[in-house]
This record gives sequence, C-alpha cells and structure tokens, in this order.
Amino acid sequence: MKTNFKYFTFAIIGALFLLPAMSFGIGIGTSPAVAGIKIDFIIFALTLVGVALFHKHTMYVALIGLALELTTKIVFNADFSLVTHVFGNQFHEGEWRTLLNLLGLLFGFSILAKLFEDSGVPGHLPRYLPSGWLGGFVLLILIAVISSFLDNIAAAMIGGAVAFIVYKQKVHIGFVAAIIAASNAGGAGSVVGDTTTTLMWIDGVNALWVTKAFIGSVVALSIFGVLAARQQHKFQPILKEDVAAKIQWNNILVVVLILILTIVTNWAFDFPALGVWIAILIGALFVKTPWKEIPNALQGTIFLMALVFTASLMPVNDLPTASWPTAFSLGFVSAVFDNIPLTKLCLVQGGYDWGILSFAVGFGGSMIWFGSSAGVALTNMYPEGRSVFAYIKAGWHITLAYIIGFMVMLAIGQWNPHPSHKKVFDTVKEHATKVLQNEHTVIEK
Repeated sequence: MKTNFKYFTFAIIGALFLLPAMSFGIGIGTSPAVAGIKIDFIIFALTLVGVALFHKHTMYVALIGLALELTTKIVFNADFSLVTHVFGNQFHEGEWRTLLNLLGLLFGFSILAKLFEDSGVPGHLPRYLPSGWLGGFVLLILIAVISSFLDNIAAAMIGGAVAFIVYKQKVHIGFVAAIIAASNAGGAGSVVGDTTTTLMWIDGVNALWVTKAFIGSVVALSIFGVLAARQQHKFQPILKEDVAAKIQWNNILVVVLILILTIVTNWAFDFPALGVWIAILIGALFVKTPWKEIPNALQGTIFLMALVFTASLMPVNDLPTASWPTAFSLGFVSAVFDNIPLTKLCLVQGGYDWGILSFAVGFGGSMIWFGSSAGVALTNMYPEGRSVFAYIKAGWHITLAYIIGFMVMLAIGQWNPHPSHKKVFDTVKEHATKVLQNEHTVIEK
C-alpha cells in the first residue's frame, strides 16, 4: 500500500511538470503527431523519463535522445539545417553562443570550486557559521547573496564546496537541492545573476523591472532554507573543530580574479565564460591549477549540453497568452525544458510582467536537478543528486517554496505587464511592413 502511494505521488508530481510542457506540443507542425502531440515532445518526454529511471547513465540517455530528435528533424523537416540552427543566419541567432558559454562555465567553475576548496577557507568557516541548523540556513543565504552579483553556477559550486567541508562530506540530497535553489533564487532578481535575466536586460528590459523577483526569492528562501537546514542538521550537523590548515592566499586571489572577470565579461560581452578562462590562465602562472577537475566534470557537462541542445530543437512556436497563470506554469516547464529558449520566446511575445516571469523561469528550474545549469554543475560534485526520484522526494520543499513564493509575490506586486521594451524594433518592423505593402501595391498596378 505504501509503495502504491509512493508511485501515485510521483505520478502526480510528474504530471505537474510534464503536462504544461507537453501542452506546447499540441498543434499543427511539420513533425508527425501521436494523439495530437508532436513526436518531438514525445521523444523529449521519454528522454526525461530515461534520465529519471537511469540516473547513473544520464549522459548516454541524453545523447540518445538528442540523436533521435535530430533524426526526426532531418527526416520530417526539409527546411531544417543543423548548421543554421547552431551558427545562425540573418534571421536566426543560433545556439552556438549559449552552448559555448555553458561549456566554458561548467568546466571553469569546476576548477574554481576546487581552488576554493583547496584555499583552506571552507575549513575555517564553521568557526563563523552559527551552531545548529541555523548555520546551514545562513550558508544558503550567503549563496543567494553571491548569486545576485555572480553567475548562479559559480554560487552553487562555491556553496557546494563549503558544504562538502563543513559537513564532513555528508551532505543530504535535500540540502544539495537547497543549494541549487538558493543560487537560482539569488540570481532571479538580478540582471547579472542569471542567464535568463541577462537575456532580458540585453533585449531591452529595464533592470529595475526584474527586481520584483526578489520578493518571491526571499519568501521561497525562508521556506526551503529553514526546512533544508533542519534536514541537513539531522543528517549531519556542522562540526566545530580546530583547523590547522593555513589559508592559501594565492588560491583566494585567483578565485577573486575569476569572479571579477566573469562579471566584467558578462556585462561587456555577454560571455562570462571568457572572463573565467582568462582568469584561470593568468592564475596558472602562480597557482597549481587543478586541471584534473575537467575530466571529472566531463560526463555531467556532455549531459547538460545534449539536454540543452535537444530542448532548443523543440518546435515551441507559440505560448499561451501572456498572463500570470502562464508565467506560473512556465516555472514547472523550466524544470524540464531549458529556460533560455523559453525566455527568448517570451521576449518575442511580450506582454509579461518581467519580474514575475524571471522568478518563474529562474527559480522554477530548481525543482528538478537538471532544470538549471547550476543543478547540473553541482551534481557533478554530488552525483547522488542525479536521481530524479530521490531529488524530488528529498527536495520537496523546493516545489512548495516555489508555489508559495510565486503567490505571495503576485499578491504583493500584482500582475503588471510592462510596456514594450522594443520600441525601436517595433518602429522598424512597422516601417518595413509599410514598404512591403507599397511594393506589393506597385506590383499589382
């Protein structure tokens, strides 16, 4: 009876995530459909189910899913071009920047986390963190703060390195989920803290508009943070021990340099990975660089790259009308789809309250470990977190925090769609339409 209830619960939770995503696959398209749902979405759903069931072989499952999706595109869509999809053309930006940036960040931040771990600082932190479960809660707050001005991958990796030390390598899966959620919560209201919010900023969204997301983030953090900290304290408390290791200031200098150049290149070139690797190469001149972390992170990186690329191939041509229920459902969708193309689609559509949407697509990915790049990066360090069942079971408080945080944010801030942030583009588009209409009239005459 208990087992039946367990599977029933997972079926309900699975429907909560997959049904909004699968609804985008209903409609007319170039691909064949089964029961009205495009085969592209069925393949992607089966890939996610495979990831859930075979979490020890996630890389191979993702690669098989990508191969099937590419085959479907090539066979049924005569207009599809893999080269154009990756490198773009005058009408399509291409996915190369996102993929290359992600590749550089995942490998780079694995090195950063090891440098920070070897610096000796994490071993000294128990002295300054409060005793009991409050210490874990304070650690999650610090991760959220770091993520507000730095990429959430770095914040999650730094937080994971600290937790690895202060909890003597015994970190509960629920706390791993909380670290991921804290990094995403901190970045949700900052245009330099998350790729999705940075996309909004580059696209012309006012940086102040997305700060409303901090309302949802604070509420969510106060819920999952307390529950996860108590969970971790019961599993393994912070141990106050004297640490003899000296702080390696050269390591700290490289870590700071990585953080600074990441912010600079993120702001200047929308390419934070460039700053990460410039700093790593400079640091290699006076610090022993842990290059062995790259092969350690290889499988997780390939997995995420394959999953993100597969998500970018989804024929999501339309979204429901921009509204708070749509934004709310996109939070669950972002837990199974890559939130970057979803955000791009919303920017094209317009009509959203960008603060509410940024919380939904930013924090929503925390509900499943592969729903955000921070989650994939951190599960390289904690591979036991790759079990979807174990992650959702132990990190149930993340989903609860998302629902409550969203509703409180909506009640306080209200749903206020922002005016068009693409006035120049709209003007050019209108002018081009008029020119085409005039040319068409001349041709008819």
